[in-house]
Amino acid sequence: MSNDKIQFGTTLRSPFNVARMAKRIEALGYDILACGEHVTFHGDTANGIVSLSVAAGATEKIKLMSSITLLPLYPPALLAKMGAALDAASNGRFMLGVGVGGEYPKEFVACGIPVKQRGSRTDDSLEVLERVWSGTNVTYSGRYTTLDDFSLKPMPIQKPRPPIWISGRKDVAMRRAARYGDGWLPYMYTPEQLAESITKIRQFGEEIGRDLADFKPGLFIFTTVHEDRKKAVDMAAATLSKQYAQDFSELVHKYALAGNPDDCKARLNEYIEAGARLVLLSPCCPDAEVDANLENIAKGVVAAY
Repeated sequence: MSNDKIQFGTTLRSPFNVARMAKRIEALGYDILACGEHVTFHGDTANGIVSLSVAAGATEKIKLMSSITLLPLYPPALLAKMGAALDAASNGRFMLGVGVGGEYPKEFVACGIPVKQRGSRTDDSLEVLERVWSGTNVTYSGRYTTLDDFSLKPMPIQKPRPPIWISGRKDVAMRRAARYGDGWLPYMYTPEQLAESITKIRQFGEEIGRDLADFKPGLFIFTTVHEDRKKAVDMAAATLSKQYAQDFSELVHKYALAGNPDDCKARLNEYIEAGARLVLLSPCCPDAEVDANLENIAKGVVAAY
């Protein structure tokens, strides 16, 4: 797998003030601006493609990653069009991060998609994306999608297609990454889990005969950096507990970066040693602290690399 230099990104933590935040994040020197999504969730959430489109118009160079797009909720050809359009509008800066979702079944019910089909629909969509982003006059007959001499116009700017990053935590997601992905983007992971998952993906790639020499392991991790260690940990615990409607006070040190800059760099080094080559450091704090946290992450942690 690739040992290229480490790329660092962060995320839009709000569907509001997107242009301002995108400019701020680019100015702080991050390589990647990411945005997640839900149709409905515990609090306010964005749509990744929409927010990244706004960010594309407000920035010039920063890469734009959906982290993650809930793939089974989209008709594959429509998502292919949206992704190609965003790649064209941003002059080739779009990166598609995908996952199956399912932790909030109400959004699947609302979209008319059975939760139990989320894995098979994701695989069907990935087949469609691979074909229509890299070729024209595509004919395809899948479990959920039929294409008859189908072409996108315009095609994505990036060749052979925009990068696809697979998110998840389990073996089935690792197999999906080995088959379809350019990168692996797990979350709520320990360094040990990351190292083990990279080994498994390499093995799965060998089983299907796919060369993963250029495959990039990554990591999505909630991050709170503050000179006051206790304040950082308390902010991270409170934010995650609210976001996921469960108590995270005992899970912060296992699954997040929280503490002073030295604490966070030491923990981050464990993930880098485990193999991470792209790290999304998602600010995990109250809205009023996001600007300061983004700067603390950039200057107190990322600058060291």
